Amino acid sequence: MGRARDRFGDLARRSPARFAILLFTTLILLFTALFMLPLSAADGRVTPVADSLFSAVSVICVTGLATVDMATHWSLFGHVVIFVGVQIGAIGVLTVASILGLVVSGRLGLRSRLMAAGDSNPLRAHAGPVPEGQAVRLGEVGGLLATVAGSTLSIELIIGALLIPRMLGAGVPAGDAVLDSFYYAAMAFTNTGFTPNAAGLTPFAGDDVFLGLLMVAVFLGSIGFPVIYAVIRNPRQPRRWSLHVKLTLTTTAILLVAGTVLFLLLENDNPRTFGEKPLGSTIFQSLFLSTMTRSGGFSTFDISHLHDSSLLVADMLMFIGGGSASTAGGLKVTTLAVLFLAAVAEARGRRSMEAFGRRIPSDVLRLSVSVALWGATIVAVATIVILQITKASLSHVLFEVISAFATCGLSVGLTADLPDSAKYVLAVTMWMGRVGTVTLAVALANSQKRQLFTRPEERPIVG
Repeated sequence: MGRARDRFGDLARRSPARFAILLFTTLILLFTALFMLPLSAADGRVTPVADSLFSAVSVICVTGLATVDMATHWSLFGHVVIFVGVQIGAIGVLTVASILGLVVSGRLGLRSRLMAAGDSNPLRAHAGPVPEGQAVRLGEVGGLLATVAGSTLSIELIIGALLIPRMLGAGVPAGDAVLDSFYYAAMAFTNTGFTPNAAGLTPFAGDDVFLGLLMVAVFLGSIGFPVIYAVIRNPRQPRRWSLHVKLTLTTTAILLVAGTVLFLLLENDNPRTFGEKPLGSTIFQSLFLSTMTRSGGFSTFDISHLHDSSLLVADMLMFIGGGSASTAGGLKVTTLAVLFLAAVAEARGRRSMEAFGRRIPSDVLRLSVSVALWGATIVAVATIVILQITKASLSHVLFEVISAFATCGLSVGLTADLPDSAKYVLAVTMWMGRVGTVTLAVALANSQKRQLFTRPEERPIVG
């Protein structure tokens, strides 16, 4: 045991990213075993391996997709396992380990700071000098961890408390109203999207206050803990916010508005979604859908009823996802922002990317391009494989795969009917989507070797 502990400690020190992947995978296997226990199922039977593994991956990766009815299949013990799992998965395994170490020891050592910093920024997930011009400096890691723990607890408690009167007003018994409210709050802030009741959000589809609270929780979870930390520190001084914070908030706002407008235009004539509702309700439902495609995973109607054009818009929004070091998935909004800024700089003939009076170094662009290609490759391969297995329509398979990769959780109903082989493929897609950027960062870090020569330069034709 001592030798194993030393090896784990050495791995955590030398490569926090590899340690995160190992710990992430170990947690998935542990939760798979827990879900297979007869105690976890409402009927007292053993849940099949494929469904248990898929549920464990969906919980730890805070995805929200399910092959069983998450509201009725699991017992009280099973729901507790789900609740704990999404908290760990949303915050990040390295952040959780650092918080526990801080609580137990009362201090935060350099190793823990490096681990937590690597969990908040893939550019830090390797050994070697750590540039201090990042979203969170090493000296601020302790404050960030306090923000992670404090914001998670306070936001979920506040949202849960505000949901209780809405639950009681809908006729839910008092005991169930309290439990379900905090369950909804946790699933919204962690961007998971599981519902504690079999009917889902259908009973609350007309309750704008209930849906609005869920949107607030999803938004706060999706912008990322470094952004929350920066805003809390300087709420009235936006000029002091870092470039990461400004890019995240600006890009998120643009995408929310763009998604709302597009869904409003495309679904305006669809009576099966919200096309026949009053204008105010249609705008609100469009905003709700735009927010949930960022990784929230909640829906007030059957997603399969969307037009194919709207499904494609949802695909793009899900693929982008939320902010870095957040509870959301996807490529991250800052990745999109960097790629857009690079295109603008190239169009203007500038050698460097600039935003908000700051220059963005080329290594950030390299990582952004690599992450985008990595994500597109995963989605393409998984889509082809599942299409071959299921023979389902391309629009539905693509939607389901992107929802899995981006850990969104919205579904057109295909996941529940998948054969076991396709379930495993989708589970791997969720895993890759959640830890893929960390894996990529490790690969890039390992490739950064000192080179004592430069090869002759030659320009290929592109475009």
